[in-house]
Amino acid sequence: MRFRFDAHQPYQKLAVAAVTAAFDQALVRREQTGLVRIGVYEEPFVHTTFDLDHRRLLQNVRVIQKDHGIEPDAELHLIREKVPTPAGEQEAAFPNLSVEMETGTGKTYVYLRTALELNRRFGLKKFIVVVPSVAIREGVLKTFKVTEGHFAELFDNTPYRYAVYESKNLNRLRGFAEDESVQFLVMTIDSFSKEDNVIRQRTDRLQGRVGLHLLQAARPVLILDEPQNMESPGRKQALATLNPLCALRYSATHRHPYNLVYRLTPYDAYRQGLVKKIEVASVVKEDDFNQVFVRVEEIRAAKKTVNAKIAVHQRMADGRVKEKAYLFRPGECLAAKAERSEYESFVISEINPGTGTVEFANGVRLKEGQAQGADEAAVFREQIRYTVEQHLRRQEQLREQGFKVLSLFFIDKVENYTGDEPLIRRLFDEAFNDLKGKFPDFAKRRPDEMRGAYFAQKKRKGGQVEYQDSTTGDNAEDRAAYALIMREKERLLSFDEPVAFIFSHSALKEGWDNPNVFQICTLNQTASETKKRQEIGRGMRLAVNQNGERSFDPKVNVLTVVPNESYEEYVRRLQVEIEEEFGPDEARKMPKPENARRKEAARRPLDRELPAAFQQLWERIKWKTRYRVRVKTDELVRECVAELDRRAIAPPRIVITKAAVRVADRREAFEALQLSGARTVATLAGRFPLPNLVAKIGELLEHTSPPVRLTRRTVLEVIRGVQNQQVILDNPEEFATQAAEAIRARLEEHLVNGIVYEKDGRWYDMELFPDELVAAAERMIESAKSIYAKLPTDSEVERKFIRGLEKRDDVKLYVKLPPGFKVRTPVGDYNPDWGIVFEERNQFGDPEETLYLVRETKGSLNQADLYLSEQQKIKCGEQHFEGALGVDFAVLTSADDLKVNKASGVA
Repeated sequence: MRFRFDAHQPYQKLAVAAVTAAFDQALVRREQTGLVRIGVYEEPFVHTTFDLDHRRLLQNVRVIQKDHGIEPDAELHLIREKVPTPAGEQEAAFPNLSVEMETGTGKTYVYLRTALELNRRFGLKKFIVVVPSVAIREGVLKTFKVTEGHFAELFDNTPYRYAVYESKNLNRLRGFAEDESVQFLVMTIDSFSKEDNVIRQRTDRLQGRVGLHLLQAARPVLILDEPQNMESPGRKQALATLNPLCALRYSATHRHPYNLVYRLTPYDAYRQGLVKKIEVASVVKEDDFNQVFVRVEEIRAAKKTVNAKIAVHQRMADGRVKEKAYLFRPGECLAAKAERSEYESFVISEINPGTGTVEFANGVRLKEGQAQGADEAAVFREQIRYTVEQHLRRQEQLREQGFKVLSLFFIDKVENYTGDEPLIRRLFDEAFNDLKGKFPDFAKRRPDEMRGAYFAQKKRKGGQVEYQDSTTGDNAEDRAAYALIMREKERLLSFDEPVAFIFSHSALKEGWDNPNVFQICTLNQTASETKKRQEIGRGMRLAVNQNGERSFDPKVNVLTVVPNESYEEYVRRLQVEIEEEFGPDEARKMPKPENARRKEAARRPLDRELPAAFQQLWERIKWKTRYRVRVKTDELVRECVAELDRRAIAPPRIVITKAAVRVADRREAFEALQLSGARTVATLAGRFPLPNLVAKIGELLEHTSPPVRLTRRTVLEVIRGVQNQQVILDNPEEFATQAAEAIRARLEEHLVNGIVYEKDGRWYDMELFPDELVAAAERMIESAKSIYAKLPTDSEVERKFIRGLEKRDDVKLYVKLPPGFKVRTPVGDYNPDWGIVFEERNQFGDPEETLYLVRETKGSLNQADLYLSEQQKIKCGEQHFEGALGVDFAVLTSADDLKVNKASGVA
């Protein structure tokens, strides 16, 4: 199996372009000259690095932010720290650019592609990927490996190297600093953040030099993966010690999104079908109030106060008992809020934010997220059983389509899986053996060959057991599990590999995911909101089949979460987290996860019983088409030339700083003595051979989506039409890149505006409409005028639209067009929303004509609120239906706007 990558995903290309555009005319090439003194000899040397024009960088950032609907920043966010250098302590100050992408949408791919694009456009060669954990590091290395062929094709076989920094192999630092090819170095933050790290020490392995100084001299671009884990003062200072040119920050959950240039929110990802939908199958104990129930949900510490949010079983006014959470301070008794005598002994003696614990006078001590009286074994048993059965059912459904199903369990304690009495492992084995007989493919499987586990390595510190990421395990079985889960993702996804159930404690959170995780079972009490999103993020990526091809089928891409809390509480916490990160508007737009335990089904009539109105509608809209495109070359050339004339293309320039560099006493390190300030002495305009621009631009256009092939004559006309021909001579490589971008953007508009559709003699079958629609109950809405008694909806816009159609007497029938009903366009397939049978009436209310309509529903008709690809697909849809089929097509926001816009009506 080999993963396949699509280079033309619009959202990924936008993320790459947002960062690379920030560097336009902001990079200053610096040639540093000086003398190296070795003993009595002095030898000249030239070292090339880059500087950033911060003023120009800010200007670019503000323009990019406006283009992406982000509030423009007033200033660059610079991290300033005092750092040790060969010349003594100096101040480092570097800017930060942030990219926010929802988990599962390929941010690792995006930042690697961005780095290679920065090399292609500007010549940057040194990149350090900084990660907070070994798990994330392994994910990054895996992405490097599986994208090698893809990036070789995309970047014309540009050579690049990647390596992991390890203290036992310091020579990799020398290779990174001195090799002239594009270099990536992957480092964990802990490998260089402490004073006693090997990289900070003088060592004979580097001829008495300090490894950190080699990295400082390279002025690398930092790529921070999950930078919210690098916000402490010590870690900020550590990042500064690398003397970076700048830092690019990538995360779905930024704590501080410094100078944000691109954002793909959870709603954006959901709306574009880039992640799985979520359904929740909660497992909770109800109506058992015989045990004293206490759960510490959160500990809050302020300057002068500390309190804890604790859930109890409270006696209500009607005598019923209900779980409720309250804030308590030290010294308070839980009985005061619970109003039950059973809680009299639960007086809070201590709330300790440092250890994350609450201690009661009766000796009970609970950690944040821990509960007492919850009968965990019984709850765990049902959670595990439900997850196993759901897994086996899903595998039975998806096997023929080539999808291997994985389930991920987050457990409360490692000892519950690895200990002498492993409760969770025992419960899993019991459930699997009990259920496997119902599913022939699993009947002969043993539970031990179906499960695998990865836990961070144990380490004792001060009497406490801690868990740290490790690439090694206690035995061969542990090491094999680590290799399978962390490094051999393709093998894990193969039907030939039996392991399908994965157990972890906390190691598999940020940075690790697998596209075929379809179930996540949380056998723990999620204490922090961030952790909840981290957990579900492990299964949000779209599924891939045995050929490595990604599926966009919404029926396939469903993630079932099995938590040990109520559905309502789970959804509430998830919504609160989204609101805290993205604001109330984003939280309102996001559809709530479905309740997997409340499903409804609606059947359609048999073919012979379908309403005549539907059959007449289907006869008009079922036809497939082919398209041809007319492009007016003269207009295209004029528009491309005008676009290029608006762009500023500056020549590369050289800045010289003179310094003396000597070997210090006993040759332990280099010392630098700066002799002059930085000074721009020349541009590089005209100092290199002029490439074949026509061929270069044509080559770049081959990488567009779809690949663009223009005649050499057309490309030459664009080049000749540019007013300032000198910019072509001054910086031909940058001109070629900008020209290819301008041609691609203008050509996409021409392809859409000049498209013509015609019937090709084929049609869609009625099989697109399944015999039965099954969806969560809260998604279903009653429908008296459709071919199903109920319809599933994906948004509030759809629900309002259906309600509006039901109220209109002139609407005789409507259908939600199935996902497989697609119109081919030059910018991707388009799936329209609704087919409608509409009775046009005169001013007296008498029917005059029956019309057959296709309508698209959007929350807004403002073009600025729609992605460019959406706008283009809708334009193509209009040409398909109206131009080829004679069916009226329009976009609207409400059923109140339903009217016939054009005299098409009948095909």
